[in-house]
Amino acid sequence: MCGIVGYVGRSAATPVLLSGLRRLEYRGYDSAGLSIQEGKSLLSLRAVGKVARLADKVRAEWSEDRQSKCSVGIAHTRWATHGAPTEANAHPHADASGRIRLVHNGIIENYRVIRAKLEAKGHVFSSETDTEAVSRLIGEYYKGDLRKAVISALRQIEGAYGIAVISADEPGRIVVARKGSPLVIGVGEGECLVASDPSALISHTRRVIYLDDGDVALVTADSVDITDLNHAPMDRDVAELEFEAGAVEKGGYAHFMLKEIHEQPESVRNALRGRLDLLNGTAVLSGMGATARELIELQRIVMVGCGTSLHAGMVGDFAFEDLAAIQAEVQPAAEFRYRNPLVDGRDLVVAISQSGETADTLAAVREAKEKGAMVMGLVNVVGSTIAREAGRGVYLHAGPEISVASTKAFTGQVAVLLLMALKLGRGRRLSRERGLALAGEIGRLPELIEAVLKQDSAIAKVAESMAKHEHAFFLGRGPMHPVALEGALKLKEISYIHAEGYHAAELKHGPIALLTPGMPVVVLANRSSVLEKTIGNAEECKARGAHIIAIVTEDGPEVAIADEVIIIPDCDPLIATIPAVVALQLLSYHVARLRGCPIDQPRNLAKSVTVE
Repeated sequence: MCGIVGYVGRSAATPVLLSGLRRLEYRGYDSAGLSIQEGKSLLSLRAVGKVARLADKVRAEWSEDRQSKCSVGIAHTRWATHGAPTEANAHPHADASGRIRLVHNGIIENYRVIRAKLEAKGHVFSSETDTEAVSRLIGEYYKGDLRKAVISALRQIEGAYGIAVISADEPGRIVVARKGSPLVIGVGEGECLVASDPSALISHTRRVIYLDDGDVALVTADSVDITDLNHAPMDRDVAELEFEAGAVEKGGYAHFMLKEIHEQPESVRNALRGRLDLLNGTAVLSGMGATARELIELQRIVMVGCGTSLHAGMVGDFAFEDLAAIQAEVQPAAEFRYRNPLVDGRDLVVAISQSGETADTLAAVREAKEKGAMVMGLVNVVGSTIAREAGRGVYLHAGPEISVASTKAFTGQVAVLLLMALKLGRGRRLSRERGLALAGEIGRLPELIEAVLKQDSAIAKVAESMAKHEHAFFLGRGPMHPVALEGALKLKEISYIHAEGYHAAELKHGPIALLTPGMPVVVLANRSSVLEKTIGNAEECKARGAHIIAIVTEDGPEVAIADEVIIIPDCDPLIATIPAVVALQLLSYHVARLRGCPIDQPRNLAKSVTVE
């Protein structure tokens, strides 16, 4: 979850490193640090807090002339796992000599054993981190060849890592390695960069090399030499990034989250492009890599994900069962491999992850493959580990998502799951007429989202009353139940209001005891076969003094008990999940804005969860 940047070239390294860290700050912002090579010595600075604090420290302590002479360095922005956010725990960490520096993303599971052995040899540790055990272990093995020392140390390591290492005794070189934590190398003209995410590289190059688990690379300004942990040469392709540098800029919006909410008509359009067959009422998803017969013979679909991706899978559950008459279930990826899951070759396991690097979801992919299931990735980041290991799947093409709170990834995931359900349905039981109607509705999604975005100011007005409270409920039935869960998650993530999503019928089985007069209750009351039941559940809340905010269908039945309403366009109840969630994203955004919260970087959170 931490962010790593490395640079080796002919330009001053420090500005490149700081710029890269700012792009990666969504991965963690507890502390930051960097090390650069100055001749045959290393300069290092660390600071508690966001990257801006580190930048201030650099300006105060290093002159521009001094920085201009240093063209190699590594940097890190931290999401704390071992030890509090302090300067001592910030990266880079050093070996005993101080002539080697290392930055690390991941968790070293056996660091206590390594640390005890090194302490017995006289090492005195200066931090509480697992990372320092690795840097000191590398120093123990160093005999003039940094890559050999790194490989020797990594053979003793258990856990996940993405690391970048430099030595004062080897100018012009960075050694990087990965296992379970993402690393990508950017290949430029007379320069190379290293990062946890391509967004940190795009200003310098579009040509990238994605490292696989077990890769160790020696990176110089003009070359990338990759081996495995046995020193055997490895060949990795150079890929081309799909997005432009402007995609990782705010573009005039106050926050990345607001920009990404407003990008959803286009991001969903990209997810649908070339995939809807409006003549036959079906979808074209060649990435699924399965024949029509294989799809017909599937007995079950199991979706795994975490957080927002888990909620998207829950919408998919309704779509697969309703449209394709196939048993579907959703499991938290964190539980999948630990519960000895019952899957086999007749099951399709769909791994849902924005980053394609989510540790729990990646572990579920490996477990499902081990048990012989057909595995497919539903991810946003091209070249990500889940995409490569699944071997088949569908990309969202949503573009970079910088705000920690996911928005356009969710709507892209749901859109693709609807396409999958439509395709499976047409191969099983769905009539051509029903398929044509659904395909037309799915094709309208960009304009449905645009209709919601036009109500931005009206939704901001609704947020004014909600922002004054510390608790809120979100209620939904059917496919709107996961939308309620997602709406509550967004609100708690960015506004710090305690919010809970419930199936509307479950509220009276305990949670209703928490209702107090004036408490906001958001009710998903769109047109559906269970609308009257949902309104009845809302009336139970209204009778106890709740403030009802209803998400209603344009020109649909009136929800007379609502204190405030947010209108979404009329569409199929499955399709309505997407405009409804966009409305809740805007509501959460405006509540957080009114409360003065750091919207893009909420406390304690990070974007890409690469630890279990």
